[in-house]
Amino acid sequence: SYLKIAEGCDNICSYCIIPEIRGPYRSRTIENVIEEAEMLSKSGCKELILIAQDLTYYGIDNYGKPMLSTLLRKLCKIEGIRLLYCYEERIDDELIRTIASEDKICNYIDIPIQHASDKILDNMNRATTNESLYRTLSKLRSQIPDIHIRTTLIVGFPGETEEDFNILSDFVSDQKFSRLGVFTYSREEGTAAATMDNQIPEDIKQERLDCIMMKQMEIS
Repeated sequence: SYLKIAEGCDNICSYCIIPEIRGPYRSRTIENVIEEAEMLSKSGCKELILIAQDLTYYGIDNYGKPMLSTLLRKLCKIEGIRLLYCYEERIDDELIRTIASEDKICNYIDIPIQHASDKILDNMNRATTNESLYRTLSKLRSQIPDIHIRTTLIVGFPGETEEDFNILSDFVSDQKFSRLGVFTYSREEGTAAATMDNQIPEDIKQERLDCIMMKQMEIS
């Protein structure tokens, strides 16, 4: 069963309207989450699939610091756990240790990376870099050797050059993700990216999507 631990989002990605629609990030209390988890377990649920716009931001608003690892250790006393939507910049050593040490946490993580070019990541207003992506993914794989990593990417973001796309393509080849989804960038009214110059033609976006998906098919 899905178990939502927070609502809203404080990440201001330039392509995304979700913060405007759903408001700021609002974590549920640990007690409230545990109460629902216990109810789900009693009704027969064997795996809790944790979701939020950004799991790794959990607790910062209520407790003043990230509390996902604390929550996970408490939930592990109830049922198995799977993690969706963890932002790379907040996957810290404590979280990695928690996943590695708790048998009830599935060795699977969904990290919406979106791109690997520093220029495009900066224009997307993402708080990650090419270097930090490589570093975090390396840590995950070294400490949890059988981990399965899923990600999502956006191609055709405004200003994406062939060089930027090649960086992304090489990144996919290097990382060999267990699962990977690709979307073509679409202009969302009310977002910063919608008014950016150098919008990419639709046919080029589709070519780039097809290229990445063909590469991923071979990897899979």
